Amino acid sequence: MTGSEEQPFRESEGWPLEAAELSLQQLVLESPDIKAFLTELAMLASTRLSVPGNTIHSGVTVLRHKRPQAVAASDPAAWALDELQNGFGQGPCLTALRQGSTLLVPDLAGEDRWRPYVRTAAEHGVSSILAVPLDLAGEAEAVLNLYSGRSNGFSGEDVATVESFTAQAASSLRLILRISQLREARNDLTAAMQSRTVIDMAVGATMAQNRCDRDTAFSILSHASSTRNVKLREVAATVITSISGEQRITAHFDE
Repeated sequence: MTGSEEQPFRESEGWPLEAAELSLQQLVLESPDIKAFLTELAMLASTRLSVPGNTIHSGVTVLRHKRPQAVAASDPAAWALDELQNGFGQGPCLTALRQGSTLLVPDLAGEDRWRPYVRTAAEHGVSSILAVPLDLAGEAEAVLNLYSGRSNGFSGEDVATVESFTAQAASSLRLILRISQLREARNDLTAAMQSRTVIDMAVGATMAQNRCDRDTAFSILSHASSTRNVKLREVAATVITSISGEQRITAHFDE
């Protein structure tokens, strides 16, 4: 990372919030999953904030089970810087994440907090850091981490711009999370229906083979499942395969 006396990025110079909002909406439509969205988000922030002489590296850290994890980055350098901070368990980005408020470190050389991390980050060419949490309304906890190799690499106007952008990103991410939850619920329901169908087919086949009622047939399958320590669906699939010869038992549903 290198330094320069050039002025940092300004909203008026190329990142109007309307354009950022459109970009985020496009990300929601095109990103196949949460990680892909966050990666594109980090790359968008890095691209729009960087200017000649002041390259901005951007990463996203998410708090899972009370442990921070780097989940996306604009480039390998940003990923390494996020992982470095997570390894120390302290730093401006983690503090911003836990406090839920923006944190700007204009010059690491004059920073007395998080000394082990600050010293190591400076050795990696970092001079200033901006961390802005994403308000996900309880869905998760995440923070956008921005690193500059220049002291005072982020102005007050830059901070305000990134906060506005991050608020829009959080809104988009909440939508992505809800879509993901709905997709997972649908997939779980489909899997349950498929299992139920295969089991019902096996129960019918067992009734025919043993000339018994439904409850007895189900008990036979359940006993086989318990004795073999195999899931009931797998036992049912084996029964159907032995009769039909099909190796892959699937069910189809109209959505």
